[in-house]
Amino acid sequence: METTAFTEEKPITNAEDVQFSDAELSAAAEAFNRGPVVASIPLKKEHPILPMRGERNILITSALPYVNNVPHLGNIIGCVLSADVFARYCRLRGYNCLYICGTDEYGTATETKALEEGLTPQEICAKYFKIHKEIYDWFHIAFDYFGRTSTPEQTLIAQGIFDRLYQRGHVTKDLIEQLKCQHCDRFLADRFVEGTCPLCAYEDARGDQCDKCGHLINAIELKSPRCKICSKQPTIESSNHLFLDLAKLSSSVDQWFQRSSSEGVWYSNAIQVTSSWIRDGLKPRCISRDLKWGTPVPLEGYTNKVFYVWFDAPIGYLSITACYTKEWEKWWKNPEHVQLYQFMAKDNIPFHTVVFPASLIGAEDNYTLLNHISSTEYLNYEDGKFSKSRGVGVFGDNAKDSNIPADIFRFYLLYIRPESQDSVFSWADLTNKHNNELLNNLGNFINRVLMFIKNNFQGVVPAVSLNDDDKRMIAAVTRELKGYVACLEKQRLRDGLKHILNISRLGNGHIQANQPWVLMKGTPANVARAGSLMGLCANVVCLLSVIVQPYMPDISAQIQSQLKAPENCNYLQDVFVAYIQPGHAIGTPQPLFSKIEDSTAAALKEKFAGRQKIAQLLEPLKPELELQLQQQADKVRQLKASNASKDTVEAEVKTLKELKALQLGAEGKK
Repeated sequence: METTAFTEEKPITNAEDVQFSDAELSAAAEAFNRGPVVASIPLKKEHPILPMRGERNILITSALPYVNNVPHLGNIIGCVLSADVFARYCRLRGYNCLYICGTDEYGTATETKALEEGLTPQEICAKYFKIHKEIYDWFHIAFDYFGRTSTPEQTLIAQGIFDRLYQRGHVTKDLIEQLKCQHCDRFLADRFVEGTCPLCAYEDARGDQCDKCGHLINAIELKSPRCKICSKQPTIESSNHLFLDLAKLSSSVDQWFQRSSSEGVWYSNAIQVTSSWIRDGLKPRCISRDLKWGTPVPLEGYTNKVFYVWFDAPIGYLSITACYTKEWEKWWKNPEHVQLYQFMAKDNIPFHTVVFPASLIGAEDNYTLLNHISSTEYLNYEDGKFSKSRGVGVFGDNAKDSNIPADIFRFYLLYIRPESQDSVFSWADLTNKHNNELLNNLGNFINRVLMFIKNNFQGVVPAVSLNDDDKRMIAAVTRELKGYVACLEKQRLRDGLKHILNISRLGNGHIQANQPWVLMKGTPANVARAGSLMGLCANVVCLLSVIVQPYMPDISAQIQSQLKAPENCNYLQDVFVAYIQPGHAIGTPQPLFSKIEDSTAAALKEKFAGRQKIAQLLEPLKPELELQLQQQADKVRQLKASNASKDTVEAEVKTLKELKALQLGAEGKK
């Protein structure tokens, strides 16, 4: 069973500090001198991209973001950005890959948002689909196709899978108790009800899941439930519903899980969560809801219901692919020739490793099932959590307001990607990583090489004659490159980034050790040596421009423009080869990064602190506020009881509301 492992290693700054065998030194130098071969030039893929026999066919999905909200940085690193890095890597390797995503548009979340904004569900979907697309475009997310789930294709495919499940006896019927709001005259499915979690006592748990402890719950289990629309307490009534019989499918799901998790790459949290679900015994799970906005249930007696979003939404991967190409089944009904990689945050694990596979297995239609899963932990923000309502944290629609380029956000999010434990976005840490790793390390190396060639060799790359130190340098770079490839193959994106930075550190160390600026003042042989050193380093720059592309595509393009790198360099081989030959004319060098001042970081932290900052200021006053609030509430009650004048009562009620507002502010709620 292969899981990801993450280690922190001391960065290597000089190839002389590394031990190599003679064979490793010889092989690395030989590959470098041999240079690229014509066959390595990647073929440009034409759409639609379809699986091809004899090629490595990789289908990539990232969890479908809810259409009803704006994604924050944690949402972005948890799915679309991580999947984008892997997809870009696959393209560099020449794999035949397809990256699919889209907005999840059905369910209670959309209906509640529509009610809040006074729009129809269709209007909400159109509004937020545009917002999502603009955000992902700004972050340079290169989907092959970004679609949506509220389509005829979704209805056709979801109903087809349901029909096959029903015909094979994997769907049962039962009468269940539900919360119904008498005031609104509707059953309260999932997010239409909130209350206190029965497990952790969190007061704002949803009707399907508690955001604090993460447990899935049934709405009737909530303590002190309240209708999300009118805030009144609902009553319990019965309703007929359909269930996916997971218990009947348990053995087949377990067999698939054991095989997939042993043959593929599964993050440890995915293995733990899935094992726990299966060990505790799979139970029938309701797949219908009393809603109007969703995929209609195509069964007599249930046509006034829609499918539950967590049965319906994963099928969106199939329907979005069907919107991309009519030949979608070549991807989704082709497990012999397609490998499925799925990216998500840990809260989505059971739906992708239990419910969705069970639906496809039970349908018995040769579906492509999950082979590899990359499931991150959570990204927190500074001293707390992201909160749109409280204005805390950076969200996709205001990231550009920071004046920090998208590639810098990409770099930092991937540097702190929560692969094995929760991590924290910090403006101070972003500034530190940017200035030390990008400005002083990566950017410094690339700029000093290109500027040296421009100023000392008229912008033309000199001939390379390798000495023993150069061969050690090439071997060290090759080793880091192999480490990079190994990490990316296993979706260890954070560790892959460390290998990139190690290569630029090696380059800086090699320049410092050889001091080409001193050699330029010496004999013709010394000048030739300086030129040879720069010729080697120009090829390191070229390599960096390629391997940094999945992480920072815009920076990659800038490097390749300044270097005038040949197009065929964008094919990533397992070894370090010389794409930049003697006589190659480079472009105009420019600094890639500018220093972020500590004052800028402090200002950005303040800008995105939202109500969190107010709460910190009011925190010392909380005891006094609670006392004053109680006293003022008693005063208002006494005035009302004594039939005081309307003006007197209203004046004291106003004071009471002001105190309540301050109390909410101290709690970070207003």
